[in-house]
Amino acid sequence: MKDEMSKTITFSIREEERDKERKLLLRTVYDALSEKGYNPINQLVGYVLTEDPTYITNYKNARGLIRRIDRDELMAALLKEYLEL
Repeated sequence: MKDEMSKTITFSIREEERDKERKLLLRTVYDALSEKGYNPINQLVGYVLTEDPTYITNYKNARGLIRRIDRDELMAALLKEYLEL
């Protein structure tokens, strides 16, 4: 029994679920930027290129939310979507 308790259990989220969460987070950040009067596309591009969180407002915890998205995964997802792969 003790041996079973020392085993590590791995948990993986399916790619589809990650995509859904990423889209929800991005939409929330986009909406927060819009509500504050920013151009959300420009701000998000600035963030993605530099990873500088000051491109994203703190309003509605948008800055905290955007940090939950891995930038490399985001770029890969954007390219796949753009290329319709």
